[in-house]
Amino acid sequence: MISSNNQYDVIVVGAGPAGATAATLLAQHGRRVVLLEREGFPRYHVGESLLPFCYDTLNRLGLVEKLNDTAFVKKYSVQFATMDGRMSQPFYFFDHLDGHPSGQTWQVERADFDRMMTDNAQDNGVEVRFGVSANKVLQSSDGRVTGIQAKDEHGQTIQLHAPMTIDASGRNGFAANAMGWKRKRDPELNKIALWTYYKGGKRGEGRDEGATTVAYIPEKGWFWHIPMHDDRISLGVVGERSYLYRDGLKDPLAVIEREVGCNEWVKDAMADAEQFGETWVTGDYSYRSEHSATDGLVLTGDAFGFLDPVFSSGVFLALTSGQLAADTVHEALSDNDPSAQRFEAYTDEFQSGIEAMRKLVYAFYTEGFSFGKLLKKHPHLRSDLTDCLIGNMATDFGPLFEAVAEFVDVPEPLAYGRPLVLFEHEA
Repeated sequence: MISSNNQYDVIVVGAGPAGATAATLLAQHGRRVVLLEREGFPRYHVGESLLPFCYDTLNRLGLVEKLNDTAFVKKYSVQFATMDGRMSQPFYFFDHLDGHPSGQTWQVERADFDRMMTDNAQDNGVEVRFGVSANKVLQSSDGRVTGIQAKDEHGQTIQLHAPMTIDASGRNGFAANAMGWKRKRDPELNKIALWTYYKGGKRGEGRDEGATTVAYIPEKGWFWHIPMHDDRISLGVVGERSYLYRDGLKDPLAVIEREVGCNEWVKDAMADAEQFGETWVTGDYSYRSEHSATDGLVLTGDAFGFLDPVFSSGVFLALTSGQLAADTVHEALSDNDPSAQRFEAYTDEFQSGIEAMRKLVYAFYTEGFSFGKLLKKHPHLRSDLTDCLIGNMATDFGPLFEAVAEFVDVPEPLAYGRPLVLFEHEA
């Protein structure tokens, strides 16, 4: 027997940062929202390093004071380490942001951070349901999305109906798979990542304690080194599969530990550290859905697209797109017009942020390119570069990428990812 429920204005699939943000802000708008999550919380997730421009969304959600009261390590900068151990000058956020509180951000434990966000959603009136796994998009005879079918926490098949559904299911890509919107990989960013956690090891002192370090290894691979609370370090390595699994070495931890020896800074920092827990592997790194929305449905966060995380953009893009989606959905419902066209501006803004970061990622992976070389030739662009690194997407990055194009082939924006318009709706 299938039970059916029609009481919602919005269904949100996935309770990660994008989904929790969208659900909370829609509830603040006075909407009736259900937030569905297939896993129980707290649950593990990678992606611990927040960008400064997460601040505005977190502040709007009412979470900044709560985050400041946690044990999460405060992050003030990002720095880069060459293979021979030389360090770049740190990009200090507060120097660039002229005393704004966003000049300090956090290295978060995602299990705790995501739980904090869902608790906050409930406090704002969102109905949060864990253990509910969406498995089908419901559509009317004309193709408009009218809700979802799912297995609930008791294993029963349920149908939930609403004029708008937001897919925030992350890399699972519930709607993209259900709608046949094949995820398209970015062929130039075909990387894999291996990561694990350590106790001990070296980290900076004072304001440098929480610095994210990006450390280079051969063939344009790199390490992330993220200092976390309780004397833990998140350490991951990203590169081409053929490079990381060369010489027949298959054990992920053995690969990580071999690559530690390829960077003098990482080797020194991890010399006295002790690995613990699981070692994780993921591929299928950079992709974009064929469409961002259709009538009654919009994709947000990783459910729409994922970008190589060298600049820690994942949670930032999730929060930002969740906020954009919430405001756009609210306006569409107010006008009784949840059509695909309503999400053109949403898509433009979301994709412009992805594309700006994508250009930097391409530059990063280009042999012979370095930000040091760029700034030596164009020192006046340091501010624009920092804006891109910290997520200030209101900046005009045209001059920056014109300069980058002197060193590398800057990629054209991807041609797909637009809303799927089923019918022309009157404005």
